[in-house]
Amino acid sequence: MAPTTRPATPLAEALARGPLVLDGGLSNQLQAQGCDLSDELWSARLLADAPEQIEAAHTAYLRAGARVLITSSYQATFEGFARRGLGHREAAVLLGRSVELARRAAGRAEREVWVAASVGPYGAMLADGSEYRGRYGLSVAELERFHRPRIEVLAEAGPDVLALETVPDVDEARALLAAVRGCGVPVWLSYSVAGGSTRAGQPLVEAFAVAEGNDQVVAVGVNCCEPAEADRAVRIAARVTGKPVVVYPNSGEGWDARARDWRGRPTFDPARVGGWREAGARLVGGCCRVGPERIAELAAYLENP
Repeated sequence: MAPTTRPATPLAEALARGPLVLDGGLSNQLQAQGCDLSDELWSARLLADAPEQIEAAHTAYLRAGARVLITSSYQATFEGFARRGLGHREAAVLLGRSVELARRAAGRAEREVWVAASVGPYGAMLADGSEYRGRYGLSVAELERFHRPRIEVLAEAGPDVLALETVPDVDEARALLAAVRGCGVPVWLSYSVAGGSTRAGQPLVEAFAVAEGNDQVVAVGVNCCEPAEADRAVRIAARVTGKPVVVYPNSGEGWDARARDWRGRPTFDPARVGGWREAGARLVGGCCRVGPERIAELAAYLENP
């Protein structure tokens, strides 16, 4: 069995020494491996049906130079699994497996590699693209109750950090930060943004301010957005919170939720990493449609500035 030991260095301590490379889009790598993701559970389905494919995708990003692996739990929820006939206990096993698979892949690396357990927004469970709109009609307390059971299971699985990612609005950010309180695992908070605001239209200064002074939050930033959106957002996140910034945009193509397909052309340029790093970025990678080749280029920029 491959080694599954956790890194000796806490992630926050590693970030103080310099930037770390995140992985890229898990779904596009799984599709490149021949996996069919035409399912409401998306890549989370493979936790039950083909876990070896998920581990292989993590390994592909490790080979490209990633130092932080994000788990396949973005769209893995108790509610989503229940629609497929899986009970609470079975779903909890699959959530824990997402961390185990990333840890198993990381254990083969010659350098320290950290595992981030993905906690996607409420809209990801709905599987209708609403994570790109936010404002679900739920209160902060209702969102907190939705997120807490999954967070507790993921935290118990032993990741190095919880990635509260693709958050579309400030209400959900507040709910997530309340839900992780007391779980014993550090977190990063990452919004999906458009037009210089959250997906729900709130100012980024307001959005990042919810993490100010919260010692559990080791980084704040943006993901699942156009690369050009990240340029300004990184500067704002660093200025508002004084924390390390996490940034991992999409390829630049746009997701058509109705057609469930990507439109447009890629604009992701690893050369942007220099500006992000100067502005305070310490966790840098890619999200949807950014594959191992681009992560390898990004790693080269970070390691040879």
